[in-house]
Amino acid sequence: MSGHESSRPEAAFVLMLLQATFWIAAALSALPFVLAGEVFMPALSLATLGLAAAAIALAIGLVFRRRGARRWTLVLESLCLAGAVAQQLLPIGANHGSVALLVNIALPAAIVVLLARNNSEGGAVVRVCDRPEASRHD
Repeated sequence: MSGHESSRPEAAFVLMLLQATFWIAAALSALPFVLAGEVFMPALSLATLGLAAAAIALAIGLVFRRRGARRWTLVLESLCLAGAVAQQLLPIGANHGSVALLVNIALPAAIVVLLARNNSEGGAVVRVCDRPEASRHD
């Protein structure tokens, strides 16, 4: 690893695996409700397992620095964060405890902060005058 590479993707990888573990636990804990007659729980459980699988795939993509993994992870975590904030603000009977705040808000926010680029550290903003090709007149 060169001196200018960051270990932020590896930290985000660990946090995303933790988040995927929570989603897998939620999917498996929904399955007993199928026995009680909840007909939509298998579909919700499969959707949650699919979300966990996507999070694991994105986390692996982050570690290997695959193109698009950072962008799609930011999209996923931003959507999770927006949904969690809406869940906390709307009176729908959601859990407002400290565990819900940590898992639903702090964890996605930490991943977004880890993956957000700082322009002083080689961010995505490149001016034309900064490139050596623009300064030559051939």
